[in-house]
Amino acid sequence: MSHAEEYEQQNVHEVYQQIAQHFSATRYKPWPIVEQYLQNLTPGSIGLDVGCGNGKNLLVNRNVFIIASDRSENLARIALQHQPHSAVVADILHLPHRDGYFDFAMCIAVVHHLSTPERRVQAIAEILRTVKRGSDTQPGGTVLVYAWALEQKNSRRGWDKGDQQDIMVPWVRKNPTAPEESQTFNRYYHLFEEGELERDIESAGGHVVTSGYEKDNWWAIATPKVKVSP
Repeated sequence: MSHAEEYEQQNVHEVYQQIAQHFSATRYKPWPIVEQYLQNLTPGSIGLDVGCGNGKNLLVNRNVFIIASDRSENLARIALQHQPHSAVVADILHLPHRDGYFDFAMCIAVVHHLSTPERRVQAIAEILRTVKRGSDTQPGGTVLVYAWALEQKNSRRGWDKGDQQDIMVPWVRKNPTAPEESQTFNRYYHLFEEGELERDIESAGGHVVTSGYEKDNWWAIATPKVKVSP
C-alpha cells in the first residue's frame, strides 16, 4: 500500500466507516444541479453513482436504473435499501464495471478525498472509462462530478483564494445526553480552485460540456473525448 493509500485509509475511509449512520442522518436532499441532471436523463438509462454515500440521489428519478457504490461498507449497506437500485462496495480507482457500458455516471463530493493530483485525475479517468464513448455521429454518455470549492468566502467555513487547499475537516458526532462523550473525526479534503476540476477532467481524457458552482462546490458535466471516424 502506497503512502497516499495509507493516508486516505486512515483519514477518509476509516472515518466514514465510523460516522456512517450519523453522516447518513444529515444527508437527505439532492442538490439542485444533481436533481436536474438526473431528471433530464432518458427513461431507461442505466448509470452509476460512484461514492454514493447513503444513496439519497437514487430516489430522484424512478425511470432510470443506478448501480451505486461506496468504499464504505456501512454507507453502501444504507444505500442498498433504495430498491430497485443496486449498491456495491467499490474503490473509485478500481471500479468493477465494463468499459463504455453505462449511459451516465455521477460522482458527488468524492474526488476531493483523494490526496494527490495524480490520484484525482485517475479517479475521473476511471469513471469516464465506464460510460459510452461517442463518435462524430453518435453522442456518448455523460459524467457529473462535484468537488468542494476553495472559494467559499460566503459560507460558514470562509475559505477563499490564497488559503491552503489540502486540509482536515472535522466531523463532530455529538452525544446529546452526554456531551463529554462527543467525538471529533478529521477527514482529508483537497479544495478545488476555480478551473481546477475542468483541467483534471481534460487530463483524464474527458471533454467538459458545461460547468459551474453550486453549494460551495465546483461541478462539471463531461463526456469521454470523441472517437473520430477515419
